[in-house]
Amino acid sequence: MKKLIISIAAVSLVGGVLHASMPNDQWAMLKGQTVAADTIVEETAAPEPSIIDEVIWVVGDEAILKSNVEAMRLQGEMEGMKWYGNPDCSIPEQIAVQKLFLHQAAIDSIEVTESEIISQVDQQINYWIQMADGSREKVEEYRNQSIAEMRQELRDEFRDRQLIEKMKEKLVEGINVSPADVRNFFKDLPEDSIPYVPTEVEVQIVAMTPRVSPEEVNRVKDELRNYTDRVTRGETSFATLARLYSEDPGTARQGGELDYTGRGLLDPAFANVAFNLTDPNKISKIVETEYGYHIIQLIDKRGDKVKCRHILLKPKVTDEAIEQAKLRLDSIANDIRDAKFTFEDAATFISDDKDTKNNHGLMANTAEPGRLSSKFRMQDLPTEVARVVDTLQVDQISAPFQMVNNKGKTVVVIAKLKSRTEGHRATITDDFQVMKNVVLAKRRQDYLLDWVKNKLKDTYVWMNERYRDCDFEYQGWIK
Repeated sequence: MKKLIISIAAVSLVGGVLHASMPNDQWAMLKGQTVAADTIVEETAAPEPSIIDEVIWVVGDEAILKSNVEAMRLQGEMEGMKWYGNPDCSIPEQIAVQKLFLHQAAIDSIEVTESEIISQVDQQINYWIQMADGSREKVEEYRNQSIAEMRQELRDEFRDRQLIEKMKEKLVEGINVSPADVRNFFKDLPEDSIPYVPTEVEVQIVAMTPRVSPEEVNRVKDELRNYTDRVTRGETSFATLARLYSEDPGTARQGGELDYTGRGLLDPAFANVAFNLTDPNKISKIVETEYGYHIIQLIDKRGDKVKCRHILLKPKVTDEAIEQAKLRLDSIANDIRDAKFTFEDAATFISDDKDTKNNHGLMANTAEPGRLSSKFRMQDLPTEVARVVDTLQVDQISAPFQMVNNKGKTVVVIAKLKSRTEGHRATITDDFQVMKNVVLAKRRQDYLLDWVKNKLKDTYVWMNERYRDCDFEYQGWIK
C-alpha cells in the first residue's frame, strides 16, 4: 500500500512538535495521512519509515498535529487543569480556537517583542522548577527534555499565546460599560453570585540598605576585570561567562543578552554606557547601577534601540551590616512610637526605597496592568512583607526584618499597616470598580464567543473522521 511521506524540510518545530503549514489546496493531499521525517516516496516493497506525527485538524492554513494535543494534555496535567467535556475533543477544539485568533493576528499584523517572549518563557520554566521542589533535574526527567530544549520549544508557543492575547485585546478594545449597565447586571442576582472582595491592605515601609564594605566592592570589580581580560585574550566568550556567572536571572540563561531596548527602559547609568559603545569586540568599563556592577558588550544598534549583553555581579552584604541596619531601624521605629516624628517623615527623609519615599512610604500595587493602586491583596504583597503585615493591627509598626527588594538587593525594612479592609461581598457604593470589571469581562467574553462563531462560517476547517462525533462547545466545525 502506498503512503504519502512529507519531507522534513516541509515541516517546522512549533511548541516542540513537528508543525506543517501549507496552502489549502495542498492540504487535500495530506488529509488522513501520516507524517514522517523523510522525502516523498512511493514504495511498496521497502520498509515504511517510522511515523512521527499525524495531522488531525486543519484550520485555515494551520495544521493541528496529534503531538500538539498530547503536549497540551501533558502541560495540563502538570498544572492541574480541568478540561471541558471529553479531553480528546475539547483539547483539539481549544487549539483550533487559538488558530482562529492567530490567523486574524497575522491578517492584522499584530506583533510581539522578543523580550516579552523570553520573559514569559523564563517565568513558565521557573514555575515548573518551583512545583518540582526547586529541582531542575526533576522537571527535565518528567518532560524528558533538557531545560534548553524546553526553552526552545516554549518560545514559539509563548509567541503565539501573546499574539492571541493581543488580538483579543484589539477585538474588544472598544467595548465598555456604564454605571447603569453595572447596576442592571447585579440588580436581580442572588447574593451568592455577587463577587467576593478579599481582604485588602495598605502598607507603608521605611527601607535601609545595609552598607557594603569597600573590600567587597573591590572584589566584585576585580572579578569583572578578570572576565574582561579572559574574553579579550580569547580564552572564552562573553556569553559563556554571562551564563556561568551573571547574577541577572532574567538574562543569564541567554548569555546575558538584552533584546533591542530603548534608552528609557534602561537604568540611566547603564544606558549611557550601552548607547556609547561602538565596537562589538570591545567590552565596556565597569558600570554601577542600583542593581549592582556590570560590564557590557554591544551586539547591535537599530535606530533608537540597542541590543547588548551584560554580566551583573552584586556585592554581598555581611551579617554584621544587616544587624547594624536592623538596630538603626529599630531605634527609628521607637522614635516614631514616641511621637518624635512620623512614619511619613521617616519614609521621606530616611528611607532608601526610591519607589516609596516620595509617597510617604506607601507601597504601590502594579499587579494589574494599567491600574495603579495602594491596595493589596495579601498574596500580591512581597512574601516577607505579607508575613509581617498579617500580624499587625492598623497603625502598628513592625520590628525590622530582612528582605530582597525588586532590584534584587538585600534591604532591612520596617512596615506600618496603614489600613485593612476585611473581605466582603461587593457593593456598588464601595466596590464599583470591582463590579464594573465583572460586567466588562462578561460583555467582552460574550463578544469573543460571537466572534468565534462568525469566524467559523468563513474559515476552512478539516478534521479527522474520528472527531466528527464530538460534542463541541462551538457549532460550525463540521461542515
